[in-house]
This record gives sequence, C-alpha cells and structure tokens, in this order.
Amino acid sequence: MTYQQIDHVGIAVTDLDSGIARYQELLGVSPSVRKRMEKDGIEAAMLDLGSTHVELIAPIGPESAISGFLEKRGEGMHHVAYRVDDIRAALAQLRGQGARLLDEEPRVGVMGHLVAFIHPKSAGGVLTELVEVHP
Repeated sequence: MTYQQIDHVGIAVTDLDSGIARYQELLGVSPSVRKRMEKDGIEAAMLDLGSTHVELIAPIGPESAISGFLEKRGEGMHHVAYRVDDIRAALAQLRGQGARLLDEEPRVGVMGHLVAFIHPKSAGGVLTELVEVHP
C-alpha cells in the first residue's frame, strides 16, 4: 500500500463564512470548492495550497458530529487526511492490522473522491481520513 502525501487537514469551525474569511486573510486563498453534505450534517470549503488543501468544516445542525466536536473541543484541527492509491486495499490492510475503522467501505467526500475514516484510537489519538483521488 502506498501513502502518497497528506491530502488535507480538516479544521472544524462554528461558522463557515467566518472561517473562510479568517483563512482568506491568514493564507490569502479563496475556496476552490464549497459543498453542503446533508448526509454528514456538514458544510465544507476546500482551500487549495499547492497539492494539499485545508478543509474548513462547519455543522449544519445540532445533530452533526462536528457540533459535538465543537462543543467538546472548540474550533481547531479535526482530522488529517492521507492520499492513497487504492483505498480498498488500504482499508483491508488496516483491518488486517486490527485498526478500528469508522468506515468499513469508502464513500464519496467533499471533493468527489473516495474517502474513509480511521478511529483516533487506532491512529495515535488523531482522526485519520484516507483519500483516493479520482481525476
């Protein structure tokens, strides 16, 4: 299994518009994608920084997992995403190593790529996402 690079870092924010404005001022970049993911209870914006991204994630309702994260920890880093060449093979390898997977099967993420999450307890306390990029 080949892990290619860090794809993005996810940052939880309480309000997406405010988060975008803050990061536009801080980094001088505008979102390349902004998408509402009803199923996940989030709205997200991707800020491109060369071949990697910063993903700003805001809840769209109180039942969103991001809402719970923000209540417990406040705004800040939510997850690190690693790009892989074959997400199903990566999940099988991790499963074989005894990793706790939050997604047994990949699903479509904000950028339209396949994604899957690994529980923080299996990744040194860091919520970890795998991303298989499709051109």
